[in-house]
Amino acid sequence: MANSEYKSRLDDTSKFAHKPLEETAEPIIIKAIGVGGGGNNAVDHMYETGIKNVSYVNINTDAQALRNSCVPQTLVIGNGLGAGNDPEVARQVAEEAEDKIRALFDDDTKMVFITAGMGGGTGTGAAPVIARIARELDLLTIGIVTIPFLFEGPKKIMKALGGADEMSKYVDALLVINNERLTDIYPDLDIINGFAKADDTLTTAARSISELITSVGHINVDFNDVNTTLRSGGSAIISTGFGEGQNRVANAIEDALKSPLLKNRDIMGSKKLLFNLYFSPEADEKFQMSEVDELTSFVTTLGGDVDVIWGLSFDNSLGNQVKITVLAAGFDVSLESEEDDLLQKRTRGLGQKRGGGRLPDPVRPARNSTSGYDEDRFKKEYGQKATDYKESKDRTRYIVLNPDQFDDDDVIDILEKYPTATRDKKIVERVRNAVGTMRHADSADGKPSDNNPRINFLG
Repeated sequence: MANSEYKSRLDDTSKFAHKPLEETAEPIIIKAIGVGGGGNNAVDHMYETGIKNVSYVNINTDAQALRNSCVPQTLVIGNGLGAGNDPEVARQVAEEAEDKIRALFDDDTKMVFITAGMGGGTGTGAAPVIARIARELDLLTIGIVTIPFLFEGPKKIMKALGGADEMSKYVDALLVINNERLTDIYPDLDIINGFAKADDTLTTAARSISELITSVGHINVDFNDVNTTLRSGGSAIISTGFGEGQNRVANAIEDALKSPLLKNRDIMGSKKLLFNLYFSPEADEKFQMSEVDELTSFVTTLGGDVDVIWGLSFDNSLGNQVKITVLAAGFDVSLESEEDDLLQKRTRGLGQKRGGGRLPDPVRPARNSTSGYDEDRFKKEYGQKATDYKESKDRTRYIVLNPDQFDDDDVIDILEKYPTATRDKKIVERVRNAVGTMRHADSADGKPSDNNPRINFLG
């Protein structure tokens, strides 16, 4: 879209009365569904913020967990005793409850957010089933999932990534939040507020969409525009930012896109972009035509073939601030490491497209393994931290001593000579050989020698 078109459309806004945003009395078409413990927490957090024009459902295999939810509508799948941390169990009980899940959408829902923590049982196994059902009902389906902290280990991480991959088969757009980023971006926050930052991603996305499609704009953006942008979009960012002072539009865009929990997402290859700009006509600092250039600069960074939809709304509560809501879709779905070259990412391509059609017939989720270790994938998702983790794990060999070794000078000398942090596999073998020699010497001297290893290495 050319600069002149932006400016001409802004000129046209002079014919509108400068009135605040008006909320319509349209039916509630957005539904947020939390699946499993992590997903339930996120939806509870969203519900407590009081976002209007959204309905809420929590689904779990654990009936006790749902009794603690503040969301009015809940659904227990299975016998209510949990999934035992087994995604396959959760998948099966979700499929058995398919009629009940379909009934959740017997209302005006047109768009559904499905959120889950990946790596456990219920979220990993059941969320893809719920996403499939929503897609078969031709609902715009957005997945928001978290993957574990690094300390939770490669096995759980690979299970989580397998669940996210399965989820991506059935959603129109997927947002993946790496919990490890919490420790990087918010190291000084207490743990409760730290987790709330991850939950805010769902809250911000739903609030942004709700405002877009339920408020009257002056260059209007409606649900069909949202649907066009996100339908079969692959990966996506849905965010809102605020800006003030000099370059306030650029500042608002930066605020919307910085999304620290999604910061490795490179949207430079986006194929679809929707943004809505809000400002106050009553502000002391009037919105100037020259500020449109900041919008143009942003759009041109995305490449020449991006499809742009945009809107303009007045909001007198902003004062001298401006607000922008950004929906971008169709960029690289992988979480690249910080060291990746930007040019490589721009030219890598967008991966396989699913196509724009609905699933014509019920399709059962593929029963792929979610636990097989893939070192390259592990490093790709967690960057340098994954490399450091593996090197540390390779070095670390913890030792368990028998009681009679606590005051054994030979054993103590070995432990002091080879501290835990420096024990690689070769050193461990040397220590074991030394222990074997000591044990043999004990036997040769006529001293009793047990059949148990003198030193037991773990790790």
